[in-house]
Amino acid sequence: MLRETFERELQRLQDEILALGSMVENAILESVEILKKRDMDGSRRLVAQDRFINEKRFAIESDALVLIATQQPMAGDLRTIAAILDISSELERIGDYAKGIAKINLMMGDKPLLKPLIDIPRMAERSQDMLHRALDAFVRRDVALARAIPAEDDEMDALYNQVYRELLTYIISDPRTIDQATHLLWVAHNLERAADRVTNICERVVFTVTGEMREMDVEDSGIESLG
Repeated sequence: MLRETFERELQRLQDEILALGSMVENAILESVEILKKRDMDGSRRLVAQDRFINEKRFAIESDALVLIATQQPMAGDLRTIAAILDISSELERIGDYAKGIAKINLMMGDKPLLKPLIDIPRMAERSQDMLHRALDAFVRRDVALARAIPAEDDEMDALYNQVYRELLTYIISDPRTIDQATHLLWVAHNLERAADRVTNICERVVFTVTGEMREMDVEDSGIESLG
């Protein structure tokens, strides 16, 4: 395989990662919007569409392995391919969290929401934005951006804690709300875990550029934690 062909195929794989990322970003936002509307048909559609995310992930993985098998990549190229494999896996898992939210909506049945959703949509928007910028950092090989994004996970944790405390007050005041409150807490947990997966992607961006592979925390970003 000529070097030019190899580079073209590597670029195509990165483009496919962006396409997969776009699918996952849309799934995150759509899952919460469907929940807000209590749209049962929308949830069933989103659950069914998850297979397209899975199929694209496996296609990327297959093509990446073929690229390794048919060409002996140099160290930098090999790190990029390894990152593509890991990032596609992380994206597929984030897609599973969106599918999980759709399933939670179905589990809740036709009952109206316990309360208007405020912080949960904020969590969805925040996780989607973090993911979008993490993938942008990968394409641009922007180590500074990749190191900065994980600090924002503190904001996600704060929103999750706020959701938890608010739902707890509903349960205390009326134990009959425990089922729906628990379901909404599961939704918030899925979104919080999606943000954690974004941190994993950021770690892979740093690895691709520098060869350094370690867990990232707030100190890596140079931004102080708000606690």
